[in-house]
Amino acid sequence: MTDIQLPITGGCICKAVRYSVSGAPVGSRQCWCRDCQYLGAGSSTVNVIFNASDVTITGDVKSFVSLADSGNTMTRGFCPTCGTPVTSASSARPQFLILRSGTLDHTGIATPAMNIWTDSAPHWAHMDPELPATPQQPPALPASR
Repeated sequence: MTDIQLPITGGCICKAVRYSVSGAPVGSRQCWCRDCQYLGAGSSTVNVIFNASDVTITGDVKSFVSLADSGNTMTRGFCPTCGTPVTSASSARPQFLILRSGTLDHTGIATPAMNIWTDSAPHWAHMDPELPATPQQPPALPASR
């Protein structure tokens, strides 16, 4: 990831949901799971992972809860006004909160460090061969501080 200036800010397209992050990202991944393909209009999503305690969200966020292919319960947050997907959280790692890279005010910090769920990617998917990849669920991130 590039040089990061704190706080990191972002939000939805209509600006009804905004967030501020007081700590650097823990990781960034490009996800090709089927759920992310729905969120990404058929492509992948780029997800930036933060310690949940570092994220402050303002505005109304609606949640959608579902069971992911990993077996984890995922809670995805979106703006009820414009529909922008903003957050995601896994029941297996409640200490982390994922923010969708497209919602960052400065998207340059969101360079993916890994491709995940590559077995679910469509045949036309382009993946950077320089990035590590895993066919399904990636290894756990280090414990948050």
